[in-house]
Amino acid sequence: MPRSYNLIFYVRKSRSTKKTILRIYLRITINGSRSDMSISRTIPVNKWDSLKGRAKGTSRESIEINNHIDKLTYNLNKIHQKFMDEGKLITPSKMIRAINAIDENDKMALKAFKEHNENLDQLIGKDISASSAQRYWTCHKHVQQFIKEEYKEDDYRFKDIDHNFITKFEHFLKTKRNCNHNSALKYVNNFKKIVRIALAHKWINHDPFINYKVKFEPVEREFLTQNEIDTLWEKELHFERLILVRDMFIFSCYTGLAYSDVEKLSKFDITIGIDGSKWIRIHRSKTGTRSSIPLLPVAEQILDSYENHPQVEASERVIPVLSNQKSNAFLKEIAIMCGINKPLTTHLARHTFATTITLTNGVPIETVSKMLGHQSLRTTQHYAKIVDRKISDDMNILKEKLAAQKSKKKSKMK
Repeated sequence: MPRSYNLIFYVRKSRSTKKTILRIYLRITINGSRSDMSISRTIPVNKWDSLKGRAKGTSRESIEINNHIDKLTYNLNKIHQKFMDEGKLITPSKMIRAINAIDENDKMALKAFKEHNENLDQLIGKDISASSAQRYWTCHKHVQQFIKEEYKEDDYRFKDIDHNFITKFEHFLKTKRNCNHNSALKYVNNFKKIVRIALAHKWINHDPFINYKVKFEPVEREFLTQNEIDTLWEKELHFERLILVRDMFIFSCYTGLAYSDVEKLSKFDITIGIDGSKWIRIHRSKTGTRSSIPLLPVAEQILDSYENHPQVEASERVIPVLSNQKSNAFLKEIAIMCGINKPLTTHLARHTFATTITLTNGVPIETVSKMLGHQSLRTTQHYAKIVDRKISDDMNILKEKLAAQKSKKKSKMK
């Protein structure tokens, strides 16, 4: 006797979702016996067609849901046919167990992301900095929260990640996480690496980033003028903590070293260069690229002044350094004392070296790029644009002077 077999998809409200959002369920009925299961999708109440058991419209969300329903239907029909061919007893619960077994073989995004990050942590100090590794953990946390809030799931199949998932994630970062445009895109790029791993392992057969365009907004980086540098350097300070942070900042202004590189700088990194003077030779914490920097007189003077400092004598370090958080807090205090209306941070010193100390004084951009340890000249070219702006400002001052001279000459002729 032939057994009746029927699949329907329906929606119902859930305590964990809003009243306007419904969960989609599957019901399998065989000879009057039935079993239900969630298909791990939600949909706005006005986008569900109850008669057809499908999502309405042609939006990306509706297409993705309908594709998922079609795939489930196809796989369930295959399972039903297989059971029939093998002469097995077919029940709704048995079919649900079979379809879930297929899902169990699918790779999950958050699980793979966590494994990637754990492997990355083992490379800290070798191939990656601690801050870069931490950024992947922060991205993992954002993706986890996004999946929980958007899809009401603890994890998400790689196979179900599509263009709509990516654009929704970007929107989530900008709204729920309050990230600015560039920060949001950086996190999307972090997640893109995980998707690339899935593609390489064939856990996913399509690239959801195709047609997704990333366009970072240009950022104008602040830097100090020579007058502002001199004001900082000559300012009489009365607290050791402020003197220490000021000296570290000025040292970075004249070497281009980032905070993490100054913090780890040791006596072994100071060598005698080809010209017989002292050079700094290090591998940058952030990128691992090599930097070679001749010591300018001010930087050398600062190193000499701390030669007998207790923290220097007790270690291989060449300058005592406070935490980055404390340094930035004290720099704000120093800026107020010096009348500098710019957001002083430890990284501002690196920008100052690239612009005011080197490029503005005619040092070729290729040389600056090498000293900064940039992997690409394109990164350094951003500073050249800032210098062009300064040249423009200086030329406008020159134009005003020439105009004044011309005006003065005319008045004498009268």
